[in-house]
Amino acid sequence: MSERATFTRMQDSTREDWKLISGEFMGFAKHLPERVLAHLKVLEGDYGGFPVDRYTHSLQTATRALRDGRGDEYVVCALLHDIGDTLGSYNHPDIAAAVLKPFVSEQNLWMVQHHGIFQGYYFFHHIGMNRDMREQFRSHPWFDATAEFCELYDNPAFDAKAETLPIAEFEPLVRRVFAQPRNTIYKAAVDQNASRPAH
Repeated sequence: MSERATFTRMQDSTREDWKLISGEFMGFAKHLPERVLAHLKVLEGDYGGFPVDRYTHSLQTATRALRDGRGDEYVVCALLHDIGDTLGSYNHPDIAAAVLKPFVSEQNLWMVQHHGIFQGYYFFHHIGMNRDMREQFRSHPWFDATAEFCELYDNPAFDAKAETLPIAEFEPLVRRVFAQPRNTIYKAAVDQNASRPAH
C-alpha cells in the first residue's frame, strides 16, 4: 500500500480518506475465500479425540451434501460449519455463522448457528446434557432443515473410510458464495464501490 489516511481520530476522517480506505478494502475483500480456506486448513491434524480430524470431518460433511445434490451455498455451509472450532471452543457455531452471515440465506445461517444444539441429539446424553435441547426450537420454521442437516451430513461424517473429496473440489463453490455479500451493514458502500469503473 503506497498511500494511507492521515487522521488520528476517526471523527476527523474525510471523504478522500475513505475513498482510499474503501479501495484498499475492496482489494483485500477479494481474497476472503483464500483466507477462509486457509483457516479451515488449520483444522487438519486436529483430532480432539474424534475418529477423524476436524478438517476431514468438514470435507466429509460437504462431500455428503454435494453428493446429495445440494446447492453451492448449502455445500459451503456444510464445509464451514465447524470452522470456528479453533477460536470458539465453547461457541463454534457462532463463529461459523459470523463468517457466513453476509453471504448466505437466513435459513442456512440459522442452520449453521444452531447445528451444535441439534447435533447434540446424538451425544449430549453421554456427557450429562439434555439430548433434547433442540426441542426448544421445535416450532421454528427451520427446525426440520437443521435436524436434517445433522442427521444426513454432520452426524455420519466421522468415517475414516467414507468418501472425502479434496478441498480443491470445494474451492470454486467457496469463491462463488463469497463473491458478493448480500447481508452486511456495508452493502450500500460495497455496491457503490463495485459499480465504479476500474482504473
